[in-house]
Amino acid sequence: MNDQRPEVIIRKAEHADVDGLVACSRALFAEDAGTRDPSINVDWPREHGPQRFAAGVEDPSRLLLVAERDGEVVGHLTGVVAEASAMKPVRVASLVSMYVQPAYRRGQIGGRLIGEFRAWAKEMGAHLAEVTAYSSNTEAIRFYERNGFTSKAVTLEVTL
Repeated sequence: MNDQRPEVIIRKAEHADVDGLVACSRALFAEDAGTRDPSINVDWPREHGPQRFAAGVEDPSRLLLVAERDGEVVGHLTGVVAEASAMKPVRVASLVSMYVQPAYRRGQIGGRLIGEFRAWAKEMGAHLAEVTAYSSNTEAIRFYERNGFTSKAVTLEVTL
């Protein structure tokens, strides 16, 4: 059987993608943080996302990628690079957020987004790349481990 669906393209985000970035971010918050962290403002994408993503498109220290299929944003990745400091004398690239719509998962889109992120991090002079995932999100942790990340620290918290 010949599959005639358009291919998913990974590319840098443009201003025309802001609505798609916000939609992916809203879905990520609803699916992940919204179910795992009651301290998170799940309305952040709607309230602040448009301005944040629009600014990020032009910011050379930030990476905004979209996974696009036939004009629709079906996934995204955002990343930043922190400068070296006296305490940590290497540049570190942080994968801030990543989301792929459920219908497009298991099709290597996430791996392709990670590959582009790692290439960008190297170009930016980063020596390390990091990502944070909720400990209860075992599927995300396994995904990141399959893509070369290893566990380094655990954050513990208590409600006051």
